[in-house]
Amino acid sequence: MHYELYIDSLFFLNFIMNLFLLFLVDRSTLRMASPGRMAAGAAVGAACALLPFLLEGKAIVKLAAGAALGAAGMLCITFRVRSLRMFLKLLERLAICSFGMGGGMLFLIRLFPGLREVLASLPGILGMGAIFLLLFARLRDEPYGEGPCRAVLRRNGRELAVGALIDSGNSLFEPISGKPVCVVGRAVFDGLWEGFREGFRAVPYHSIGKRRGILPAYLLSELRLETGGMEYLFTDVYVAVSDEEISGADSAGAESVNMIINPRLFAERKRGGRGKRQNERRYDTESHDTGKDAIQDNPQG
Repeated sequence: MHYELYIDSLFFLNFIMNLFLLFLVDRSTLRMASPGRMAAGAAVGAACALLPFLLEGKAIVKLAAGAALGAAGMLCITFRVRSLRMFLKLLERLAICSFGMGGGMLFLIRLFPGLREVLASLPGILGMGAIFLLLFARLRDEPYGEGPCRAVLRRNGRELAVGALIDSGNSLFEPISGKPVCVVGRAVFDGLWEGFREGFRAVPYHSIGKRRGILPAYLLSELRLETGGMEYLFTDVYVAVSDEEISGADSAGAESVNMIINPRLFAERKRGGRGKRQNERRYDTESHDTGKDAIQDNPQG
């Protein structure tokens, strides 16, 4: 049996499907990649898919080599992979999205045998891919969770790495912009801020043991968090300064906790990274959510 293969159609099909998959992976990582990097990664993956048809050798070897090079090239170009663990985490998510979308397409083809020819055509495959893209994109993913992580703070060319804790008990918000606020100890603050301290804000808080108070907060130019094998970058983050020790080494294991991360940083980035001004009452630290979400005055932060 003889088949005719159109390289341009095959490349276009793989490019669009790779773009769908990278969009889903990027969504699960809180949109770390730009559209240009996703397009470049999808193009590299599509080019690697053509290698089995251009090289000589056993078909299984060529297919495996093309798939491996395509997946690695797509991820490394689309995302700034900084470690093997991060690469494996991204590869896992790419595999889940690929098998999920591919299995869904096969299910539709078998469910409607009369439409097999239409669904297996180029427009049909792209149409099914777009449908599953819309369905999977609605699934909520919370990759950060809660617990210890590593934080790297950068300001005016200076960098400081500290142990941190993602804690839903931190519900602090800067009252003007509505941006979530993280908390650091005095030692961390003095290690980064020297001289003129721009971006000052007064952040009200309410906690167990104290009726109310004000924490001084300052704008941090860059915050990088490493958790769950992934790395997340945030810019222009408000950081409040606590004169009390946040946590000692005894309660945090091998490394003491010197920073409390507001998990709403991730939610803000998931919405597109834009700081939205909210109703002050919604973020009032003395609201009915205080008992659940307010920072507690204890050694755990």
